[in-house]
Amino acid sequence: MYWYRAYISLGRNSIVGTTVKNPARLPKHLLADEKHTRWNGEKAYVATTVASECILGVCLSESAGTESLTKSYGHFKEEACNLKPDYQPETVGTDGWEHTQRAWVALFPGITLILCFLHAFLKIQERCKRRIDLLRAIAEKVWNAYHSKTLAQFSQRIRRLRQWGEALPEDPAREKLLGLCDKAPEFKKAFSHPGAYRTSNALDRLMNYQDRVLYSIQYFHGHASSALLYLRSMALLWNFHPYGARARREGLRASPFEEFNGFQYHSNWLQNMLVAGSLGGWRT
Repeated sequence: MYWYRAYISLGRNSIVGTTVKNPARLPKHLLADEKHTRWNGEKAYVATTVASECILGVCLSESAGTESLTKSYGHFKEEACNLKPDYQPETVGTDGWEHTQRAWVALFPGITLILCFLHAFLKIQERCKRRIDLLRAIAEKVWNAYHSKTLAQFSQRIRRLRQWGEALPEDPAREKLLGLCDKAPEFKKAFSHPGAYRTSNALDRLMNYQDRVLYSIQYFHGHASSALLYLRSMALLWNFHPYGARARREGLRASPFEEFNGFQYHSNWLQNMLVAGSLGGWRT
């Protein structure tokens, strides 16, 4: 219990304030999604905000509805605005869940919602797991459209993809392929915002880390307050954890924190985190 209390005490620090040391570095482009978990045997959701390989916001949500998610993602807004009162991100990438999108529009009016291209393809993949040849043909054409250099090129390739898909026999995979083409206006928004996340890969990698940790503790069985502190501590440990020796040899910096800020306070990752979290990471 000593080490457990020491661990969750880190969660009292502001995640954004501890991780981002220069207000000018607050990210303009974000990714957001909910990690499914369990709290006292009931389904719950971990509302997670990510940018630049760092977890910048995390909160336990009892439901996936708009009101609950708005409150959960609001923790990130509170901490970001403490660092920069007029903070307004340009875009947020989501998987298309309407309540997630409504929550972000409520928190940051004027933000542009970017639909994840990968999730649209995965829906096609689910419909043709046993038809490898068809999946390969679809994947080649779909990702060829994704890698378009310009908006005009993307529009042209989507039109050709639709024509090709309409010629396929009636099939669930065909329906999902045409559904992807129907979402082209949502995908086109990313071309107006260079730097926006077009897929959720950067978020999924960090959620894999969350998944391993949550499985190892067999999810949450106590109070919501202790669960929240655990999640916040988990986020800070990711942001400050040291990269492996191989990664450092290949030219990466020492940790996600240093990668984000361009410096570190101390070569020891724990002391680096404790110094960065002085005053709890809050600006008074």
